This record gives sequence, structure tokens and C-alpha cells, in this order.
Amino acid sequence: MNQHVCIVTGAASGIGLAISEAFVAQKYHVFMVDRQEELLHAQAKRLGCDYVVSDISKREDCKQLVDEVLSKAGYVDILVNVAGLQHVSSIEDFDEDKWDYMIHVMLTAPFLLTKYVWPSMKKQGWGRIIHLNSIHGLVASEFKSAYISAKHGLSGLTKVSALEGAPYGITVNSICPAYVKTPLVDKQIADQARLHGIDEDEVITKIMLQKSAIKKLIKLHDIASMVMYLCTDAAEMITGSTMTIDGGWTIA
Repeated sequence: MNQHVCIVTGAASGIGLAISEAFVAQKYHVFMVDRQEELLHAQAKRLGCDYVVSDISKREDCKQLVDEVLSKAGYVDILVNVAGLQHVSSIEDFDEDKWDYMIHVMLTAPFLLTKYVWPSMKKQGWGRIIHLNSIHGLVASEFKSAYISAKHGLSGLTKVSALEGAPYGITVNSICPAYVKTPLVDKQIADQARLHGIDEDEVITKIMLQKSAIKKLIKLHDIASMVMYLCTDAAEMITGSTMTIDGGWTIA
């Protein structure tokens, strides 16, 4: 096997950045993808990675970024779909344009990127596709209609892709964490505090961690470590899984 070539979306910060750092530590050839050009450039320079500035809400950007990686590296054998966003609103008040954008970023883009890297992985006879899903790909909470719809769709995409990829050595899995300590979650804490009229500390203890047996936010390292494991040969029999890192949220 040649050096692994990886695409990581949402790589300028948070979970995507932590995964990129883990891949670099293993000497993988990493292409970091994000739409935040200045931040992405700075982080890629720090890590010594290639990067592609891309707005994956646009179909043409998804195709262009994969084409660029293939032109530079020749193949892709790992795709990690991390890019996402949160929006808290009731169904009644949800803006239709915001709905479209969220579905494009968190469901349509993972499908398109999977489609575009598929021929390369199939030719190699080896591939790893990992979707950074969510506990909300398995269960629901109020005021998250677009987010939960996209994540449930991602769970379905994971299963179908796993079935189609199995004959070609391609595994496809979702990682479904509860709340991870990231800038995105920090913003969500503030949004929830405004929505419910409570302090931000109460959002963490009374809302985010209410259903968790372990009363802690998940660390970035926990997610990156799971991604790294799924990319090893030891995980070759794990496919089509929605793997929870949820502090016991779904025990009951």
C-alpha cells in the first residue's frame, strides 16, 4: 500500500483539525478542506498539509476539490466528512433557505464526495469513508429539524455505501458522538441559552448532558482516535456501523 491520501472536510478547526493532526502524525498525505481560507491556510501551513478552499454546499465545488486532489496525489483512499453546522429553531420558525443550506452541507456533500472518490478507492481495492455523524443521527431532540434530518440521512447513506463498497475493500462508517467540546458546540451553547432563557452552564448540565451517564463533554482526541482506528487493517470487518461515543446516552 502506498502512503494514504486523505481528504478531511471542515478541517480548519474543531474535529476536522484534530483528525488532520492525527493523520499527519502517522505521515499520511492530508488534504485539508474548508471554506475559511485564512484559517485553513494557517493551519495547513502549521501542519505541512495540502489544502483546498471549497464551499461544499455547492455541487461543483465538491467535484472540483476531488479533481484537484486526484491531480496532485493520483488517488484518494480515505475520506472523512466532518463539515457541518448547527441551527436551533422550531419547525414553524425555520427559514427554508437555511434548511436547504444545512442539508446540502451535511448530507448532499457527503454523498457527492463519496461518489467522486469512489472510483479511485475501487481501483485501489481499498478505501475508508468515515462520516462524522452525531448521536442525532440515531435519536431526536426538539428545535433541530434540519440537523437531525441530515444526520439520519447520513446514517442511511452509511449503510447503503457499506453494502456497495464491501466487494471492493471499501468500508463506510459513521461516528455518532454526543456533544464534543468544539467552537461549534460553544456557539450552540450560547444559542440554547438564549432560546431557553438560562445560563450557559445550565445548558451543558441540564440540556446537553441530561441524557448522558458520563457527565462530560467529549474530547476532540476521542473522535480522532476512533477515526484512526477505523483506518487500520484491524478495523477491516467494521462497516456500515453507526458507532456511538455518547457517554451512555443511548443505553436506555
